[in-house]
Amino acid sequence: MAEETWFDSYVRVRYQETDQMGVVYHANYLVWFEVGRTELIRQLGFSYQRFEGLGFMLPVTEAHASYKKAARYDDELIIRTKIARLEGVRLVFAYEIIRQNDGELLASGETHHIWTSLSLKPVRLERQQPELYAMLKQYES
Repeated sequence: MAEETWFDSYVRVRYQETDQMGVVYHANYLVWFEVGRTELIRQLGFSYQRFEGLGFMLPVTEAHASYKKAARYDDELIIRTKIARLEGVRLVFAYEIIRQNDGELLASGETHHIWTSLSLKPVRLERQQPELYAMLKQYES
């Protein structure tokens, strides 16, 4: 197993992402998880579009979030993302949302995915694309 490798991406909280109290609405963290995994894949030289071009999709099957502290309007956030587990047809990403100015952990979570064909039939990535599988596996923490 590789040493823990986090990939960082950044967002600034927009007014529309907050409620009347100025606190980020909880569902926005799931959107930021998507930003994090999309950027992780991009930093590895791929994209979801390229996955689809190879005949694969990566739908979410589970999502978990644990909220620690509130993010507020105009906060600059770091979305830390890593590959937590890659086995068979399954891929799990882990996330941390951190307020940039004080390093405070605001939320953490995971999303679970399965590799599928474009028709949504599960596929084993290591058999279909062994080079891609090996590349992703080296970043598993």
